[in-house]
Amino acid sequence: MPNPFNDPIISEFRANNGRVGGPFEGSRLLLLTTTGARSGAPHTTPVGCLPDGDRVLVIASAGGADRHPAWFHNLVAHPEVTVEDGVFTYRARADVLTGDERDRLFARAVEADPGWAEYQAGTDRVIPVIALTQVDGGPPPGPLGDGLVALHGAFRRELALIRAEVARSGAAVGAQLRVNCLTLCEGLGVHHRHEDGGLFLFLEQHHPDLAPALARMRDEHAAMTALLDELRALLSQPSPDPSALAAEVDRLTAQVEAHLDYEESELVPILNAVPTPG
Repeated sequence: MPNPFNDPIISEFRANNGRVGGPFEGSRLLLLTTTGARSGAPHTTPVGCLPDGDRVLVIASAGGADRHPAWFHNLVAHPEVTVEDGVFTYRARADVLTGDERDRLFARAVEADPGWAEYQAGTDRVIPVIALTQVDGGPPPGPLGDGLVALHGAFRRELALIRAEVARSGAAVGAQLRVNCLTLCEGLGVHHRHEDGGLFLFLEQHHPDLAPALARMRDEHAAMTALLDELRALLSQPSPDPSALAAEVDRLTAQVEAHLDYEESELVPILNAVPTPG
């Protein structure tokens, strides 16, 4: 059944690699497809999300309504869901968190955005927190170069979100902001390791003329690894200085964006010429 509120958001999300405007501009969103508890039919809903290392959290607030949203009942009945994050589409296992874990993570969300507390104050139900853990997935569909650009766009967007969060953090660095930064650090590190040990080896074999460019990219990866280690060290401090964090994030952002721009200029045309299955 068409949903006049969600359907335009879903269409915009899919058309713009996860970016949406209007009231959700600058928000972390994903598309969650659940299986109807009664109908068995797929239902897709845009939901806000929070990074949490190798999983992502969603909160079944329903705007503070007295009933859980339909998608929550669906995933309780069928915990295997499909997640679209703007770049990747993957199957995930949905785990409803309970007890101290639920309370700790909800408190972390409230510290980052007091709106969650307002929703909880408006209802007698305990608002659920759900962890989504990827169980399978693959590269974005379409030409490899376009997929690389989409993945880079996700990193650029996350860096922009974190810079805005750091600017709003005031005198203290909250727990969720630390997690956001550390999740970004891990994501960039994994991406660079995959490139160094996979994509670049393929390109060296098939395009030896790229050797100087690939050498530069590997050197830039090493430089960014050092920056990421410095950022992790800062975040490990009990009370990191917000101004120091802002400077580190700005420095990392400048290097990452310059690297991504260079990598795309050198690799996208070549990768888009590589035949893809199907």
